[in-house]
Amino acid sequence: MLSGLSVIGSERGSEQQEKLFSFSTLRGADLPEAFSVASQAEIDVAIAKARLAFPIYAALPATKRAGFLEAIAAEISAISETLVERAHLESGLPIARLQGECGRTVNQLKLFAAVLNEGSYVEAVIDPALPDRQPLPRADLRKWLIPLGPVAVFAASNFPLAFSTAGGDTASALASGCPVIVKAHQSHLGTNELVAVAIQQAAKKTGMPDGVFSSIVGGGATLGQTLAAHEGIKAVGFTGSYRAGMSIFRKATLERKTPIPVYAEMSSINPVLLLPEKIAADPVALATQVAGSVTLGVGQFCTNPGLLFVIKGTATANFEKALSEALLKAPAGTMLNKTICSAYYNEKEKLASMQGVELLVDNPSAANEYKGSAALMKVNSTQFRANEEFQNEVFGPSTLLVSCESLEDMVDTIATIHGQLTGSVFGTEADFSAFQPAINILAERVGRLIYNAVPTGVEVCYAMVHGGPYPATTDGRSTSVGADAIKRFLRPVCLQDAPAALLPDALKNENPLGIMRKLNGVYTRDVVV
Repeated sequence: MLSGLSVIGSERGSEQQEKLFSFSTLRGADLPEAFSVASQAEIDVAIAKARLAFPIYAALPATKRAGFLEAIAAEISAISETLVERAHLESGLPIARLQGECGRTVNQLKLFAAVLNEGSYVEAVIDPALPDRQPLPRADLRKWLIPLGPVAVFAASNFPLAFSTAGGDTASALASGCPVIVKAHQSHLGTNELVAVAIQQAAKKTGMPDGVFSSIVGGGATLGQTLAAHEGIKAVGFTGSYRAGMSIFRKATLERKTPIPVYAEMSSINPVLLLPEKIAADPVALATQVAGSVTLGVGQFCTNPGLLFVIKGTATANFEKALSEALLKAPAGTMLNKTICSAYYNEKEKLASMQGVELLVDNPSAANEYKGSAALMKVNSTQFRANEEFQNEVFGPSTLLVSCESLEDMVDTIATIHGQLTGSVFGTEADFSAFQPAINILAERVGRLIYNAVPTGVEVCYAMVHGGPYPATTDGRSTSVGADAIKRFLRPVCLQDAPAALLPDALKNENPLGIMRKLNGVYTRDVVV
């Protein structure tokens, strides 16, 4: 049974007069459970607990933190059926999709547990002393990565499990040794509470310090600004809109006494290059594949393909016709919440009304049922280059076809696009060779370059990069998915001439952890002699 209270370390919040409710687009009404908005005193307690927990938690062996993450995975797995049912009610996402997302959430936690057990994530570097070096000796220098401190995580609307309370930001921050305070998303407050209690139980069972995790219920902008401004918070993980992300970024970096890093994933329209030979080979099959990506999850993925670049020609006209037919057949799907649904139709209509836009597909609106219907628009490259507003994100099952005259025209047009999470290229080997200049320009603007596959779908693994140049994220040097996400919440520290007894295990001569280290510029597991 849901209590409607925040989770504050090992305790629960108290009943408050101000309440929030989750709106169900499936039912077209608020769900009955009321959730108390945390008081300022409760927020302060959560952050104070996190600050006290930090030195204890950060000092734990990595294997102990790994055990904590594995315990969270086990607790979530134990309530998966209840969790999926609640998330379905709150998000409108299909049961099968949520079952997969629940599995991904568990696997993310296990991935970071594996990273901790292996141990090399600390990136230990040892340059032993050279006392006899001329003209000057070299001190003993040893570097590793240490955790930043308490992290504020903002749950995402479109992934109520994998990018939310126990999602990638939380998992990677906890793995790094940082306590986490989650701002619950108002769209799925019940889902948040179920997961938050699971984490709380895992913390108790594994003996983690009180305050290693909290989950706070509160109004979006107010609570977000409070967390970003609080001197007890040392980093932020965020997934959401550009406006909200930049508001948090400004608060945390420009308006605080002590600026902190903000890792915000905000806006991406994921351009796709559809090259001539590939289109000519089978325009219908390609159109079907692209339409499936545009409408997957009612277009509510951060990797939804919102821009399609083509070269004008007969084969392209056939592709355009096939894509239009496929999108006309696509059924409207329930959207995540009424705010997203309203914004989708508003942004779609705004785009369709812009100069030079041809509306190719505009299925009847299902906004009154909180459903998104597919749309396809077209503009020529000259018009696209002349107006940056064509790059505004339309979060839903809509895409814009940009018609180019030639390779040179395509290169010039792609050169104007903003930073993106992904860029996809569909082509034959001959296409790849002929259009390499366009591909090179695209590669400069994305975090992941994809060949002959749609952008929707992000693998949780060691090589994944889910990030990109601004405005896709506030820091294109990082990823929010995959093993390297842990690095966002770590910082390098160099120890100079530290006594052997004071060295952490990762930097000791004998390498008791058996991890890979860089010794005199060479990666090795060898001891220092």
